[in-house]
Amino acid sequence: MNLARLGEKNLARYGEYVSLVFEGREVTNVDQQRAANRLANALHRRGIAPGDRVAVMLLNCPEVMQSYTGILKTGGVIVPIIFLLNPEEVRHVLTDSGARVLITAPDLAWKVEGWAGQVVLVGGEAPGASSWDELIAREPDTFETVERDDGDLAVLLYTSGTTGRPKGVALSHANLASNARSAASLYELDRTAWALAVLPLSHSYGLTLMNSGAILGTRAVMLRWFTPEQVLETIQAYRAQSMGAVPTMFVYLMQLPGAERFDTSSMKVWGSGAAPLPVEIVEPFEKTFGGRILEGYGLTEASPVVSAHRYSGVRKLGSVGQPIPGVEVKILDDADHDVPIGELGEVCVRGPNVMLGYYGLPDETARTLRGGWLHTGDMGRLDDDGFLYIVERKKDLIIRGGFNIYPREVEDVLYAHPKIAEAAVIGVRDPLMGEDVVAYVVPKSAETPTAEEVIGFCLERLAKFKCPKTVRFLPSLPKNPVGKVLKKELRRLTT
Repeated sequence: MNLARLGEKNLARYGEYVSLVFEGREVTNVDQQRAANRLANALHRRGIAPGDRVAVMLLNCPEVMQSYTGILKTGGVIVPIIFLLNPEEVRHVLTDSGARVLITAPDLAWKVEGWAGQVVLVGGEAPGASSWDELIAREPDTFETVERDDGDLAVLLYTSGTTGRPKGVALSHANLASNARSAASLYELDRTAWALAVLPLSHSYGLTLMNSGAILGTRAVMLRWFTPEQVLETIQAYRAQSMGAVPTMFVYLMQLPGAERFDTSSMKVWGSGAAPLPVEIVEPFEKTFGGRILEGYGLTEASPVVSAHRYSGVRKLGSVGQPIPGVEVKILDDADHDVPIGELGEVCVRGPNVMLGYYGLPDETARTLRGGWLHTGDMGRLDDDGFLYIVERKKDLIIRGGFNIYPREVEDVLYAHPKIAEAAVIGVRDPLMGEDVVAYVVPKSAETPTAEEVIGFCLERLAKFKCPKTVRFLPSLPKNPVGKVLKKELRRLTT
């Protein structure tokens, strides 16, 4: 099945309704399909055939999902590109994927100057590029969607590069459709209530929003990017009930002066993912803004959702919920043997959502997909009720004098400090102990604690060997475009 069929089934099931609001403009599901059909006709006329790659590099706007659907309708492959990547990274994605067309914006086009492919600009014009409006203006509103097999490539989604150069994760139509259906089956809110969309659509979140939204018939108010005040204004104006976010966004919302002046009482669910949620911020956040923070877990290689909390179910703070329907999770040791319930090991995933592999990287694929399981590289444990706890990235484990130290445990303590807004912990080489602990912290406003104060705070709550030996202060932590802390950048600062 072609993934684009989800949008067509949405029209048949729900009829026309306002599915999106963007910068005051209402867009119906019919509007989205018409624009996608016009783009599909234009791409087909330009020679895009099944299997051809078309890249999309845009800030959040309706044209992102119109592009995704139009590309799929031709049988083409979507290559989302995060707009914050530098020119070298953008070139790598375009070259590695073999993209023939790039849909982007005038203020981003400089990143691909000299590129040999076709460029389509949304919201402006430039020499050598086509205008989106002119491209689709005279195209028909209908297009016969090209059928694809379930296992055919639908998306090449490049990882954000937290561990090195971005790798292309190859996802099939079946990968994404199965994950969307499973995620949609857990939705318990009123489909006509507004959701707030602030995460980048160029990430796997955008595909989940598009596909699950089509299945459920939900509607969203979309922001071009995240700003705390605009988020709260929008929630108040639309009486929004849900929003997907990363933990950093919760921190920024809590730090906004005068946040209490906004009425967010309509909020029921604040979805959290992409990075560990510090449990210390949950209670004060919910007390201020209402609703419940429900943490889930996923990764690009799993299309992306692996586990989630249920709105009407039990919430276990520190957990990322239970596996979604159709997805299995087990914990394995270094020899790929099962570990007992409650013990730590590598989180491994199996299901129809697991990627085809890394594009053009057979050795990397073989290392990651072993024995029928996706080896995530995350360390975690399962409890007796099947709730999953993510402890740390395997590569981030610190071994000090033979003792294992999980940075998240230290970070959770640092987040509890009243003068610390954000924190990240890494290991550095030590000639005596093998590794030692370095903490990077961002102070709250002007309240800067001393390094001694931070270390003393940790000593009261942690075993001495887990406490930071060094504390360094930064105005902000380096993050990728989705909000995940880039520990590789902190390691560079430390060397």
